[in-house]
Amino acid sequence: MYQYDGFSRKKFIVRTVLIGVVLLAVLFALLVTQFSVTEVKVEGNEHYTDAQIKEMVLPEGMLNNSLYLSVVYRNKEIKDIPFVEMMDVEIVSNHTIRINVYEKALAGCVNYLGNYMYFDREGIVVETSDRLTDGVPQIKGLTFQHVVMHEKLPVEDSTIFSKILNITQLLAKYDLKADKIFFGSNKDVTLYFGQARVYLGADEKMDEKIMQLVPILPHLEGKSGVLDMEDFDENTENIPFNID
Repeated sequence: MYQYDGFSRKKFIVRTVLIGVVLLAVLFALLVTQFSVTEVKVEGNEHYTDAQIKEMVLPEGMLNNSLYLSVVYRNKEIKDIPFVEMMDVEIVSNHTIRINVYEKALAGCVNYLGNYMYFDREGIVVETSDRLTDGVPQIKGLTFQHVVMHEKLPVEDSTIFSKILNITQLLAKYDLKADKIFFGSNKDVTLYFGQARVYLGADEKMDEKIMQLVPILPHLEGKSGVLDMEDFDENTENIPFNID
């Protein structure tokens, strides 16, 4: 009788284990098939294309799963991809995910020893690259002797960074992209748009001046010269453009 009970108990345990394995296999198969990613939306990326972001995030094979990715990329800090601070994966539907890209806030860059050193709104160098990134203006006229990653650019007057930030924010506000921003010895500002330069002067009326560029710049495309806006105000009727 004792042997029989033991045999029945073993059969019960084996049967239970087999049922558990089958259920786990079914559950795993459902997870793989029902949550496999077939469509990806990407938002917030400027420095990388949608295809590049997808390649960074989506693994091969069974790990290409919306549930898995939403857990792994939950406000994930990114340390090994230049210009990207954080990425987050959001499930839109079982087979569709949205990758939200949070890029580092870049105010500009300077050329140093053949490389472009990108800095944030406080002047701290956050990235370096041998390529000039579209949409980030190159800042000219700053004087420094060395550059150290993750440290502030050692310029004589650190208030220059607030001026740079103000200009870059105004350019973004009016959807304008300057190739270069040049600061003269008196902190007077010149914007470069191809071969056309816009002399803004000092800090006065920067918002009004840059707003006025929106209808003007299309007429300067392909031209070489200086648009003098130093004395521009609301009463200005004609802005001189001095051709080179």
